[in-house]
Amino acid sequence: MRIDCPLCGSRDRREFYYQGAAVALARPAPDAGEAAWDDYLHLRDNPAGQTRELWHHEGGCSAWLVVTRDTVSHEISRVVLATDAREAGA
Repeated sequence: MRIDCPLCGSRDRREFYYQGAAVALARPAPDAGEAAWDDYLHLRDNPAGQTRELWHHEGGCSAWLVVTRDTVSHEISRVVLATDAREAGA
């Protein structure tokens, strides 16, 4: 799999470090209880299809990227700098 870094161009995915889904998680209140904290820390969706993921270009420019990828085919449809995604509200 190759990721098109907006700063460095097309690179092998081994230069990048996967950081998880690019979604905001709702942090439980400090007194929410053990089950709420267990869910927050350990349970994540594992969808088949289009997902938005956060990747770090660790072996290159150190940029944080939001990658839109199909988890079935691994086809990447979009890559943007995380700062640009945040500013656009995407």
